[in-house]
Amino acid sequence: MEKLVATFSIDKEIKMVKNIKDVIQNKISHLSAETVGWIAVMIIHASTIPNFIAVMNGFTEKLPQVDILLMVWTGLALFFLKAVIAKDMLNIVTIGLGFIIQATMLALIFVK
Repeated sequence: MEKLVATFSIDKEIKMVKNIKDVIQNKISHLSAETVGWIAVMIIHASTIPNFIAVMNGFTEKLPQVDILLMVWTGLALFFLKAVIAKDMLNIVTIGLGFIIQATMLALIFVK
């Protein structure tokens, strides 16, 4: 009886895994690598914005660490270079706009 219960449980888990696989293949497969890459670039850009806004509004005096900013900006510059080489206008515009917004925010912090 115990072996029968264990077999039923494994069969149930296998069906659940197949259902998850079907959902991934049918529902999520329309996301392309380019879409995921674009979302990643947006998240990287957004990672420093909360801290910049907090400094600009006087909630804190602590700026993000320079090494973190340099690594984020270096990564974004490499993504930008990749987009230029690939002639990917969406990423060129997105990353370029992100650089402009972040540079403007930094300028506003230092002018203030």
